[in-house]
Amino acid sequence: MSQRARPLSPHLQVYKPQITTVMSILHRISGIALSFGAFALAWWLLAVAQGGDAYASAAECLASPFGKLVLFGFSLALAYHLLNGIRHLLWDAGWGFKLPQVYRSGYAVAVLTLVFTAAIWWLASRGGA
Repeated sequence: MSQRARPLSPHLQVYKPQITTVMSILHRISGIALSFGAFALAWWLLAVAQGGDAYASAAECLASPFGKLVLFGFSLALAYHLLNGIRHLLWDAGWGFKLPQVYRSGYAVAVLTLVFTAAIWWLASRGGA
């Protein structure tokens, strides 16, 4: 029995990533980051509930440079996942399937993610007031 030659899928070295591919991968990564962030939030809430030394230790950890980096990453993932999720809801409603709209909404999500994250950190640095 002869076997027909089938076309091979393009290798990652020759495939040019598109914004839709990158946004999809980042959406999955941000979802995973938010899952880990939920555990960190639970840890912080348990420290608040215990009070005293436990809360002081948690607050000190979050105020460290590494803690601030983790919080920044969490806020970035939260903003991105929220905005890209809204984009997907609009797609589910049948809006934005034309290629120019897909690219425009993708770039809008990227820019708004940076704006929202900056706004979160700006408000946090002012003490929320």
